[in-house]
Amino acid sequence: MKYMSYWHDSATPFADAQAGPVTGRVDVAVIGGGFTGLNAARKLAREGVSVAVLEAQHIGAGGSGRNGGHLNNGMAHGYAEAKSHFGAERAHALYKAYDRSIDMIEGVIEEEGIDCDFRRSGKLKLASKPSHVAGMRASADLLNREVDPDASWIDKADLKGEIGSEAFHGAMLYGKSAMMHMGRYVQGLATAAHRHGALIWEDAPVTGRTRSGTGWELTTPKGTIRAERVIAATGAYSATYPGAPLSYFRRRIISVGSFIVATRPLTEAEIAATMPGNRTCVTSMNIGNYFRLSPDNRLIFGGRARFSAVSDQQSDAKSGAILRQSLNRIFPQLSDVDIDYCWGGLVGMTKDRFPRAGEADGMIYGMGYSGHGAQMSTLIGQSLADIAMGRPDSNPLAGLDWPRIPLHSGKPWFLPLVGLWFGLKDRLS
Repeated sequence: MKYMSYWHDSATPFADAQAGPVTGRVDVAVIGGGFTGLNAARKLAREGVSVAVLEAQHIGAGGSGRNGGHLNNGMAHGYAEAKSHFGAERAHALYKAYDRSIDMIEGVIEEEGIDCDFRRSGKLKLASKPSHVAGMRASADLLNREVDPDASWIDKADLKGEIGSEAFHGAMLYGKSAMMHMGRYVQGLATAAHRHGALIWEDAPVTGRTRSGTGWELTTPKGTIRAERVIAATGAYSATYPGAPLSYFRRRIISVGSFIVATRPLTEAEIAATMPGNRTCVTSMNIGNYFRLSPDNRLIFGGRARFSAVSDQQSDAKSGAILRQSLNRIFPQLSDVDIDYCWGGLVGMTKDRFPRAGEADGMIYGMGYSGHGAQMSTLIGQSLADIAMGRPDSNPLAGLDWPRIPLHSGKPWFLPLVGLWFGLKDRLS
């Protein structure tokens, strides 16, 4: 078994990083080399703006290369809950923003010639308990009626053509959802940004930020660079570099571990018996699971196996063992299938689980995707580029208040309590 991301291991590493020291002056410096930061850089470079990307490790090292491979439309919340929180008009606009971002990803892939196995698969949200069916069916009807005509309900009797498991009692189908190879997409974004003129440094964590005239000077172990504007696109990893000038975001982001295993490639018979519909799937539990087939037919199976903010080999191995048990419960026919990969990563959660983008603390920022970043971050990256160029109107998250989390400075000491609470809710629902 490899304790590394399947997406990292099966993608060609980015080959065009700057070889020399971090130096010079640019219009915009981007902190973070994931989907958000790279699409911001790509957009800026295409419009003739000088831009540099500073990545602490390697391109796609964080959430963009460690997720489950889903591009699911819809929000972390139910649409009805978003309506209650924001009102009908704002909830409708936010829901449509996720649709637009998946459309944008598809367009970027075509425009830049990125080979990443993008496919409009559709998503199933699977009812894990009979008690979940009525509410989920009502949610599907509301979506179909008000905001998503491609959303529908599948009864349990009709699930056999979609998934080879007796564990579920019906499902919401989101027809616009998609999937892709995340590692190849993030490398393709970086290659496109470089081709359009962006400078990209790897192994260059930002350790300091000071005023320099009308702009900023960013310090890294490889040198310093000056920029008029700074984009922070660090998400959950804002808390992993204590010396970085990201304290504003650390106090507002909760970094939560999410863990994934990938099986050996399945045979055609095994696929027919487990995932005949070949869609992205998520379960309806608070501490649930998500899964899909990879381009080479592995079952990629993940979830919040443990409420931890640590992802290393020891932590990932513990979580992988828990995921194996969950996989066996859902697909007992795969209980003897080997696990080839086990990895973890951090998800950047906000207190209300809605993402944020805008300007604060002298920086432009986009983060807090709360488990839905793969699908939303490309659109937000473009919006951040627009803000840097004086065009703020494209930001679908404009104006959302983002208060700090009380007693939180970056290390989420309260995660075990959160896990207990969600576990109790799952037992009682």
